Amino acid sequence: MDIDFLRREYHKDGLPLDELDDDPFRQFELWMEDAIGFGLSDPTAMTVATVNSESQPAQRIVLLKQFSEAGFVFYTNYGSRKAADIENNAQVSLHFPWHEMDRQVHLKGIASKIPKAESFKYFASRPFESQLSAWASRQSERINSRQFLLMQYDSMKKKFADGRVPLPDFWGGIRVVPRQMEFWQGSVSRLHDRFEYNLNAEGDWEVGRLSP
Repeated sequence: MDIDFLRREYHKDGLPLDELDDDPFRQFELWMEDAIGFGLSDPTAMTVATVNSESQPAQRIVLLKQFSEAGFVFYTNYGSRKAADIENNAQVSLHFPWHEMDRQVHLKGIASKIPKAESFKYFASRPFESQLSAWASRQSERINSRQFLLMQYDSMKKKFADGRVPLPDFWGGIRVVPRQMEFWQGSVSRLHDRFEYNLNAEGDWEVGRLSP
């Protein structure tokens, strides 16, 4: 298949440095507001990249559920491959591909489990069906068929028929505390604007421009 002819032009005016907020978390919040307002179908979808014990990197898409200066939180089965990778190497990367807006955000940081009370608060807010799915799926484990998964789900549905589903001890949140955050804005002639925030030894953020 010949795909090297596929291309498109970027028509945005770019991103001037003086329009950036000094605080990368505030800048992310502004761009997230833009992404939601733009009508992207999954503005909180992000790629999580990890490395396992054999130094093999892996990527998958999850949904960002909370963010603040404390970090970026997503939820997962603690028995999953991503959780095992993080247990082995807490350095991870997050990437938001907002292609329709010609924007990307790339974060590098350290991941760790959040307190159980925080996970319970979020779990309790999930739809009943999603709560059951967390119990039914042993994420990343090999299964023989989809029918097996449906049987597990039905079993959990009967078990928690009263509608009260406890937080699984193998499920919860992971918070990524960034040390580096890059904001990418597509521009004409492939002269894209890239700005990188780095956390210095004093705990302050320094921002600089990168060549596209």
